[in-house]
Amino acid sequence: MTTSGNSLLLYAPVPLFSSKDGYLLEDQACNGLRRWADNFEHVIVMHPLEHGAAPPSWIPVQSSGIDLNRVEMVALPTAYRPDQFLFHYWSVRQQIAQLIDRAHYLSFAIGGLFGDWGAVASIEAHRKGRRFAVWTDRVESEVTRHEAQTAPTLKRRLRASLFQKPMAALERAVIRRATVGLFHGAETYAAYAPYAKASEIVHDIHLREEDRIPAEILQSKLDGVLTGPLKITYLGRADPMKGTDDWLQLMEGLHAAGIDFRATWLGDGECLEDMKARVERLGLGKQISLPGFVRDRAAILKALREAQLFVFCHKTPESPRNLIEALVSGTPLVGYGSPFSEDLISMNGGGLLSPKDDVKALLASVVGLAGDRQRLADLIRRAALDGAAFNDVAVFRHRSELIRAYL
Repeated sequence: MTTSGNSLLLYAPVPLFSSKDGYLLEDQACNGLRRWADNFEHVIVMHPLEHGAAPPSWIPVQSSGIDLNRVEMVALPTAYRPDQFLFHYWSVRQQIAQLIDRAHYLSFAIGGLFGDWGAVASIEAHRKGRRFAVWTDRVESEVTRHEAQTAPTLKRRLRASLFQKPMAALERAVIRRATVGLFHGAETYAAYAPYAKASEIVHDIHLREEDRIPAEILQSKLDGVLTGPLKITYLGRADPMKGTDDWLQLMEGLHAAGIDFRATWLGDGECLEDMKARVERLGLGKQISLPGFVRDRAAILKALREAQLFVFCHKTPESPRNLIEALVSGTPLVGYGSPFSEDLISMNGGGLLSPKDDVKALLASVVGLAGDRQRLADLIRRAALDGAAFNDVAVFRHRSELIRAYL
């Protein structure tokens, strides 16, 4: 297949799965490909290919609404073990080199060590003298450093300890060679921009304009905030890097302070069963709900819109989309401050942030809001204003314009 001068080659680490119906891809990644096709005549996207049963949110590409006449999907082997990576390295590098020659614009997601085909593609593009962009939404080497301290097994802690420094070195080497770094959110930008020739803050979200909280629902939320239990929600993986222990400490503190609240953590993960056991030990089953993974996007948006606080305790430098989803739903951000969370609410103040790892300060903020519902209502209005700029069409257009401008 030939390509035009308005063609884009991407590497995206979201895995493909094969099935009897063809490839399966995560539903939000499918939306991303639809948005890229809004901005480029031809898109080639490389994904690692996994085998076995796909997660619940993976859908058939054939019925995803992607224009497969204009979006070409290339499956690369998954190779996160050193032996797998070395086995596939030369053949995949040659395959990537041919794809680079067919595309006018190049943008590669990076993050990891072995099996990071985005880094391989970046190095190959640099070897060919091609201009290219790199993109990432979290500081993967710092996530790995955190895992070296908190992983539940000795084997995982040792592996993370061995990989962290080489991973950081690879990240910096690739970013230095890129024409531009497109970093999702201020947290990732702050970590990586010093190593880049040029860098920009971008966002990567999949909320449509119609996903924004309607005015009448926002008003109903404001009317209901003055009385009743405090409604708290979090959406994300039940993982140590998300601060599951801090989050439960906070809920225990609210209970001890006599605050009437209802809290829900939406998401699956390695800590979920431990969280459930701890809630049962604390006798907080009526106050805290842990339903696990929820696939239904309508149900997730409903939960975010009904919440009065989005409480988060993130431990590692990343730019999680769930904070944007909360703002779009008119739900204030109440959690640990970071360049990302601070930037999101810098215009209208739609949140209340505390120092990282300071559960006591975060508890004081939530207790204060529980006792001052007028202030909470004001934060809800401000959060909706801070979320007004975010939708998938706008953010993918922005990234596409930057790719054209720099490359």
